[in-house]
Amino acid sequence: MSQQHCQILTRAGFSLPSKCILLLALLLAAALLNDVAFAKEKTIGAADFHRQGAGQREIRLGMSADFSGSARALSIELYRGAMAYLLPINNAGGVNGTRIAITAYDDLYEPDLTIHNTLKLMDEDDVFALFSYVGTPTMNRTLPLLRMHQAKNFLLLFPFTGAGTNRIPPYDQLSFNLRASYDQETMGLVDHFVAANRTRMAVFYQADAYGRAGWAGLRKALVKHALEIAGEATYTRGSLFDQSYDRQVAIMQRLQPDAVVCVGTYPVCAGFIRDMRDRSVDCPVATISFVGSGAMLKLLSVAEREFNKDYTSRLVSSQVVPSYHDNSLPAVQEYREAMDRYRDAIMPPDSLLYPHGRTAEREYAPPPYGFISLEGYLNAKLLVAILQGMGIDPRRADLAETVLNMGNFDLGIGQQLSFGGDTVRRQALDQVYYTVVRDGHYVPLRDDEWEAWAKR
Repeated sequence: MSQQHCQILTRAGFSLPSKCILLLALLLAAALLNDVAFAKEKTIGAADFHRQGAGQREIRLGMSADFSGSARALSIELYRGAMAYLLPINNAGGVNGTRIAITAYDDLYEPDLTIHNTLKLMDEDDVFALFSYVGTPTMNRTLPLLRMHQAKNFLLLFPFTGAGTNRIPPYDQLSFNLRASYDQETMGLVDHFVAANRTRMAVFYQADAYGRAGWAGLRKALVKHALEIAGEATYTRGSLFDQSYDRQVAIMQRLQPDAVVCVGTYPVCAGFIRDMRDRSVDCPVATISFVGSGAMLKLLSVAEREFNKDYTSRLVSSQVVPSYHDNSLPAVQEYREAMDRYRDAIMPPDSLLYPHGRTAEREYAPPPYGFISLEGYLNAKLLVAILQGMGIDPRRADLAETVLNMGNFDLGIGQQLSFGGDTVRRQALDQVYYTVVRDGHYVPLRDDEWEAWAKR
């Protein structure tokens, strides 16, 4: 007997047969369970989000990044920061009644896996847009796929890379960037080092598209000062902290540079700096934003305690977001509160972090705050601002035009950002911030403090 039949009998004044009573009891239990599920949904975490929200409209973003390989901290923190913004938005009903989910796949920072993940995200998952991809070599293999799917209006939003590939033709129409470029980061480093009379600059870089992008930015910046790269050393993508970098350090010993610019990932740059200092190469070392300065500093700090040596002095790192210590900025206040409140709920699923099973050796301990998770938070905040302008039925076909027509906007970081305009601008932020290590943390380096780095 159906629910409809029971309702008809009841309205007609008939006593309910046992089947109706049983059915109504089941329906009552289901309703109670739904109430419990709704209460749980209000505090749902990132790892369980894909199992919730049935029947509610949803926008899916596609993310391919290294969640379990040598550079995992970059992807995990970018994801955590984004979810710290999206989680309360979803708990409050979403954007214009639509929840936002991130469908993330692990690519181990390997371009071939990124191709596989991207095709799955576009062809099978039919995501609204690609979001917060991590890395230059992986992004570079994604852009041709976007071009092949151009008729479907897929875009890459706010990748974690400052490479020029998606900033110049033929791929500049397929992406939008929040962060400043590697050219801008290296230009600022070179300008400051030259002003400090440090003109012999060497470079240590990853032997792939990412490393070459940083190398090219450094070379371009030096040419402006009629200088050349003093020498270079490379390493293979996927190298680890625990291996030896004596071969690369030997090159620096011969060169005796005034400064070394590192274009690498955090485990490699930490290992290289450790080995440099062990062999008394004491010149300043600069890293760019992709390194993941917080994760690098953690490795070096542990090594300092283990070997009772100084591995964290004379380090400078360029950043593309403000300091996460700067509570005078509204966005930083919001970010810190969200990271505190949702600390456990914003972790990626264990299936991403531990594909071969969770072990003590592979356990990831998230820092409370950091530059990368702040960037992820700002990525998500900007995305929500875009979606709010697209109404209740956002379409991929309208995404690019919506972004380009945003005009000036404020994310709460103390400056106006913009897309579009006469130059059809596709990068919102140009400012680069410089930081040094003090009391175990990277803190802002003011322009007037560079004098302390001067070569005497």
